[in-house]
Amino acid sequence: MHIATTWDKDSQSLMARNSYHPDFPEQITFVSLSPQTESFGGDRSAFIGRNRSIAVPAAMDFVDLSGRTGAGLDPCAALRVTVEIKPGEVRRITCMLGQAGSVEEARELVMSFQGDASFAEAFKKTASWWDEMLGTFEVQTPELAVNLLVNRWLLYQSLSCRIWGRSGFYQSGGAFGFRDQLQDVMAFLHVRPEIARRQILLSASRQFLEGDVQHWWHEPAGAGIRSRISDDLLWLPYVVAQYVFATGDKDILAVEVPFLESPQLENDQHEIFSSPKVSSEKGNLFEHCRRAVDRGLTKSSLHGLPLIGTGDWNDGMNLVGAGGKGESVWLAWFLCDVLKKMADLAELLDMKELSQSYINDREVLAQRVEQTCWDGKWYVRGTFDDGSPLGSHLSKEAKIDSLPQSWAWLSGAADPARAEQALESAWEHLVFKDERVALLFSPPFDSTEPTPGYIRGYPPGVRENGGQYTHAALWLAMALARKGDGERATELLRLLNPIEHARTAEAVWHYGLEPYVVAADVYRLAGKIGQGGWSWYTGSAAWMYRAWLEEVLGLKIRVDRMTLHPVFPDSWQGFRLRFKHGEAVYEIKVENPNNCGRGVDSITLDGKTQKDGIILLERHPVKHHVLVRMGSIKP
Repeated sequence: MHIATTWDKDSQSLMARNSYHPDFPEQITFVSLSPQTESFGGDRSAFIGRNRSIAVPAAMDFVDLSGRTGAGLDPCAALRVTVEIKPGEVRRITCMLGQAGSVEEARELVMSFQGDASFAEAFKKTASWWDEMLGTFEVQTPELAVNLLVNRWLLYQSLSCRIWGRSGFYQSGGAFGFRDQLQDVMAFLHVRPEIARRQILLSASRQFLEGDVQHWWHEPAGAGIRSRISDDLLWLPYVVAQYVFATGDKDILAVEVPFLESPQLENDQHEIFSSPKVSSEKGNLFEHCRRAVDRGLTKSSLHGLPLIGTGDWNDGMNLVGAGGKGESVWLAWFLCDVLKKMADLAELLDMKELSQSYINDREVLAQRVEQTCWDGKWYVRGTFDDGSPLGSHLSKEAKIDSLPQSWAWLSGAADPARAEQALESAWEHLVFKDERVALLFSPPFDSTEPTPGYIRGYPPGVRENGGQYTHAALWLAMALARKGDGERATELLRLLNPIEHARTAEAVWHYGLEPYVVAADVYRLAGKIGQGGWSWYTGSAAWMYRAWLEEVLGLKIRVDRMTLHPVFPDSWQGFRLRFKHGEAVYEIKVENPNNCGRGVDSITLDGKTQKDGIILLERHPVKHHVLVRMGSIKP
């Protein structure tokens, strides 16, 4: 074994190092206890014992642990301390597990946290930090389950697991996903914008000279996957635009970021794992976005729509367009949105001709979708390499897919009447209220040809194969809210809320996941309908946060301007929202006296009517009161 353990007397801790690790040969892992350890062991075989298990290890039969450390063992960290507790007495044991750059740094860390007082102080500081961040927005709606998630758990899940840990019980990895963390940080634009800025620049540094990007990579060496997945690169301009117009940080567009260099994929290669080198060529962030769009504006020979490649968000459909001809309608709608955002960025930089070219490309693309991809009651999902439809009423499997229906509305590029019909069809065919699931598509793949790819490796009704993929279901909820259908948007969000799956003991055991974090997926598999797949490590947490705050509660902030356009059920009497902007506090009260959850009648700031509905935000210490009254006539 390459891991060598040692006992450090100075800090009374067990340390471990893997000197042969290619990225972290100098790093020290340490484990320590307070009160001080009485005996220790660094050999799991000695701790468990022959023919024993972790449930009944041999070490429990002895007074002291083995004391064995060194190289060539089955490494572990086992520490023993004896504590005598009198009746009614409380004793605390502090367990320290960490990593440091050297033995000296590890010792310093261990010594700084020994003792009850130091632990209590550290815990207090940690709790205060989280309270401060999670307290930027506080909501009080008529639904307690919503308040619990929005006020605490959603951002905690997004930051601790998705952005920091990048790993979960059901998916242990640690890699950065190009599209993954970029999407996550949009939930932090008004909470901790520096988190978004840092991730944007990091992601831009993982773009190749040709404009495509690493699908995922590991720090610090940057080893990862270069692929033909078609949507990854487009999330960079999408998120950059969101960030710039939310924060006003125009300067980020001028930041110089290097590109990556590596051989391009051969014609018969779908992906390759490599460690690309950092190029000497740099470009400002806007140039990175421009190259991404130029690369992403692929066109099929069939309908002139974007190529789906080896996956366009649904990575399981990796064979739909592996031959270089398959199309994606969802990607077309998404690209329409990206082109609008790029036009706005170009306009901001006074690049008027470039801005107009993006608008022209958007209009042409939207027309192509309308002319070729309307299926009568919904938009098709795309086409296979052989030209056969995907997501059509003519399909035996995957007749209707949620994504193109949601994004027809979210992109703002579709024919309004068709987009509305598409949402109705998605609700009718994909939302099963009695079963409490909202499907990605239906029916699932099983046996039809041509094969869509490894998605068929999932049983029908599981994960991306026709189960509930919460990420996509949230887009549907956002589209419904943006259309003005607060009743169904809220109903769908309620269905996706994990707390609502834990109302009874029976429901808890059936759902099978933590009721306080969002699940990535929920099954619609016979015998397991409504059972959760995996939790924690899912971008659905950040999207759910935005769906509630921005779409249903209607809060929109652009730099120092705030608007409110709520869309919620008529039965709600209103809600409250508290927003901290710098040192200023805005207490917002929304009233619904006429049972009309859509359409604002008036907005007042400290008793003064805001005729344009725009509230100019301050940052200095002051408290403002905002009153929003909903309309008396339904639009």
